[in-house]
Amino acid sequence: MQFIPKIVCGLALCCLSFSIYADILPEAEVGIKIPLVKKPTTRPMSVAYLPSNQHYYIADGGLAPMGSEFEAPISKSEVHAFSADGKYLNSAKPGFDNRSLYFNPNSGKLETITYNISSAVGFLPNTGIFSLAVNDRGEILDTSADISQFNPAFGDAGTMPSYDPVTKLYYAKQDRGNLVFVVDAKQREKMQEIKLDFTKAQVAHDDVSDHYIAFTGVAGNELALLDVDHKAVLIFDLNGQFVGKSALPATMKLRSQNHFNGLGYSNGMMFVYHEPEGEFGTYYGFKVVK
Repeated sequence: MQFIPKIVCGLALCCLSFSIYADILPEAEVGIKIPLVKKPTTRPMSVAYLPSNQHYYIADGGLAPMGSEFEAPISKSEVHAFSADGKYLNSAKPGFDNRSLYFNPNSGKLETITYNISSAVGFLPNTGIFSLAVNDRGEILDTSADISQFNPAFGDAGTMPSYDPVTKLYYAKQDRGNLVFVVDAKQREKMQEIKLDFTKAQVAHDDVSDHYIAFTGVAGNELALLDVDHKAVLIFDLNGQFVGKSALPATMKLRSQNHFNGLGYSNGMMFVYHEPEGEFGTYYGFKVVK
């Protein structure tokens, strides 16, 4: 009769294995489409969702012009506000070369991380982490506030860090490789390095997003990485182990800039900028993990 516990144990392991992999949708499901109604001021970068008003915000990114006696060296990049169903509301110029845009439930604020937060290419004005103001109608405003200045712990100048509001840690993918730096913004050195298992995922570093990895908040499936060349979202755990992937529609025509920008993770969806769709491109929000 000893075979019964073994069978039960085997079934339990099978069920556990199934439940882990069942969290990943084999084919990504479209949750929302947000068509851009105006040309991005520079390049479309990141997407955030504000639960308090159920609005989406899309940030452009681009370096500031050289300063002169007539003009301050402030980035002209805009942030755009959209309703819950993807309708355009307004745009504003807070003055940042945005890289990551996200809602921080700990502060209750919409926050942006700028280009070169690590000061890897020298100190620049308006560099660091900032909160952005939103009015009662959900419109984005030009006003902002300082949160944190430049921090070398973030590594690569172009990184688009994602945020875990529970641990208050950032995950900053480094370019041209499989390294992700784990960062506490209060520290000046990285806390940890995660090495993503590209071998098991069957990708090379130039197949995937160079600067962005999403934090999903789903246990065991915490990190999501866009595989541009194979049109899929790759899922890893916090040890860098490859867990599975979610296929994007084969009809999507991803372009080279998807390696470097036009990405985000918010409201339980992975956002991918689809440049060929619409006059100015369209953001797709994909559900890839439950």
